[in-house]
Amino acid sequence: MNASVPFTNNTPLCYSINSPPFKYHPTIASAYFSAIFTTLGITSNLIAFVVLLKSFQRTHSRSRTFLIFLGGLVVTDTMGLLVTGSIVISFHVTHFNWRLLDPSCHFCNFMGMSMVFYGLCPLMLGAAMAMERFVGINHPFARSTSMPKRRTVSMVLMVWLIAGCIALLPLTGIGSYHMQMPGSWCFFNISSEGNNLAFSLLFSLVGLMSIAVSFLLNTVSVVTLIKVCCGQDRTQRRRDHEIEMMVQLILIMVIASICWCPLLVFIAQTVLSGGPLRIKYLLLWIRFATWNQILDPWVYILFRRAVLKRIYPRLEWSRGSIMTLYPSFSNTVRRFTRSSLGSTLGPDETGEAHESNVTPPSTLKPPPPSP
Repeated sequence: MNASVPFTNNTPLCYSINSPPFKYHPTIASAYFSAIFTTLGITSNLIAFVVLLKSFQRTHSRSRTFLIFLGGLVVTDTMGLLVTGSIVISFHVTHFNWRLLDPSCHFCNFMGMSMVFYGLCPLMLGAAMAMERFVGINHPFARSTSMPKRRTVSMVLMVWLIAGCIALLPLTGIGSYHMQMPGSWCFFNISSEGNNLAFSLLFSLVGLMSIAVSFLLNTVSVVTLIKVCCGQDRTQRRRDHEIEMMVQLILIMVIASICWCPLLVFIAQTVLSGGPLRIKYLLLWIRFATWNQILDPWVYILFRRAVLKRIYPRLEWSRGSIMTLYPSFSNTVRRFTRSSLGSTLGPDETGEAHESNVTPPSTLKPPPPSP
């Protein structure tokens, strides 16, 4: 695994830590694994993209904003798998020498930027979708009935721009991209020294903050949606389409948290502790994070009303809410919301409401009996 080319002053920066050519170990990296992984992810995202196009044409304008965010996420995941997967597979098939192919580190820097960009984009898009759903559910009158498509597209482009600016920082001296073992990919230098420490913490904190924002906003939105569906005004506000979107958004958040948190925490822990980088764990958590791009599209493919209605025909989507399937849960939440509303009222108000429901006794005397 050690480099056969010794380090000299003329060695480019990206090869200063690990310099190719490397001894190839098929137990560490496999061409079959990378090819199957990439093909499965691209195929899944293409299927999801077709499903989203059909849904966008048939759905009403209120749900199109969320579908545009989902489309941006699908495009990001597809391009990420296509760009990084093609480089990794090419290396495993040809075993090319990076220093001969890329003596100036341009290709290595490009792959490192791609890893950072396509890694942060799904997490930041998840936070943007959670923010859009939070506003749409908790403050429905604070905006128009449907956010203009141009504004939604601008938000997706803004997320891509922010992630792109972060990915460009190592080229300005804040951090640096380096060849990583076993020699098939490039990533930023995870180190506790100088600018490398700053960029490592920036990448980790941006990802963790995006997940935290998604968790916080989605939790508030779910609580509000349950109160709407199970409260006294449930007959006036049927929002099955919003429940569908929230289910998809929560699953996206859960998948992102499970897949990305180990890598983000590992990076932060490594640079803050000042210990050596453990390559075995880095490879493990990188592959773990890549599962996010494969599992995300199946959320849009499987967790739709049309699919769930076929699997569970008892769901009466067109006439009632999902909560009608579980009346005991609905009654429990209704009692909880009523009790919480009652606790906010004063004793005079509750007493007045109680007395209003009681018929006062009649003050008229009964007629005397006729002789």
